[in-house]
Amino acid sequence: MPLPRTRGTALRHQLAELRGPDVPAKALDARALAALAANPGCARRAILDGAGVNKAALASALGAPSAFGQSQFALTRGNAFEAKVKADGGAELLRLVHDKLDRSAEPPADARVPDLTAAGPRGRTARTELELREAAAHPGAWTLLDHPMLALDVAGSPAFLEPDAVVVHPDGGWTVVEIKSFPLLDGSADPAKVGAAARQAAVYVLALEEVAARLGAEGAPAPRVRHRVLLVCPRDFSNLPAASAVDIRKQRAVTARQLARLTRIEDIAAGLPEGTCFSPELPAEELTAAVESVPAAYAPECLSACELAFHCRARSRQEGAVTSLGRSVRAELGGLTTVEDVLAAARGEAGDPDDPAVAALRRAAALRAEALEAACR
Repeated sequence: MPLPRTRGTALRHQLAELRGPDVPAKALDARALAALAANPGCARRAILDGAGVNKAALASALGAPSAFGQSQFALTRGNAFEAKVKADGGAELLRLVHDKLDRSAEPPADARVPDLTAAGPRGRTARTELELREAAAHPGAWTLLDHPMLALDVAGSPAFLEPDAVVVHPDGGWTVVEIKSFPLLDGSADPAKVGAAARQAAVYVLALEEVAARLGAEGAPAPRVRHRVLLVCPRDFSNLPAASAVDIRKQRAVTARQLARLTRIEDIAAGLPEGTCFSPELPAEELTAAVESVPAAYAPECLSACELAFHCRARSRQEGAVTSLGRSVRAELGGLTTVEDVLAAARGEAGDPDDPAVAALRRAAALRAEALEAACR
């Protein structure tokens, strides 16, 4: 007689059914989590990411493909630069950490670089935690964890994350290292790219804090997760590594708050129609109905963060939703949720005159009419 399913097992089974038969799950990485945290009201993205649906393939099947992601050339260049930074047991990387973040410690000679190989993401997560526990138990030496695996609970489902590196300092503190291929020109980089890297690093810091809390619960002092991360990039137009310390306290606080606001995935899954599936192999009409059964919260910012943005934008425009004009416009309009409602309120055909948004719209419409009348004289 088979054992009854636990709640976690039942949820994983349901999420696998949502992906489709024999469709492998797409891992939820820190970049996707940072984008998800930036739009916590989007149930569509939450369930698709939680179920491991490949949104790029889904968008193509819906007829709204997106040019999302890095080019193969950029990936190859980035991998080559990361290998250079980590060569010789991470000697150059550890030198940069020492120089930018911990000059008071002894120089990182003969650092420990443990093997983190294990079967599957859960095995690698357990192995990473074991090595972090070992480093915390024996302070006084440098330890470099190359591509560790961390787990972070997101809306009731674990997300497995793989930072470029985590360094354990001689004092027992932990630092996240982000290695990027965009250049540091005269010591500074593109603010937008640095901001994106900081948001990703904030996700890793939150995951590390969960590990530190577990170690602290065992009776030993909880290791300190540093909120200054190391960003390593090519210097100017060369392939030589340069580094900058980035304070991510603000990004960490925002990301933690937004992730906490996410609707739990099991709640969204429980409200889906029976037999809902997001497999790209389904007929377009059936697939569209499945996607539309989950509410979205589209905003123009989604175009740079989500593979389904073109599809959601088209739907938002068809429905005349004011969110397609931006979150700031939506916030100013209060209870007016469609462009038709806004125009009707401005013309005086609908809306409560005592509503500040309605009053502002009518005043703006009156000023526009006066301006047009003056121009026609």
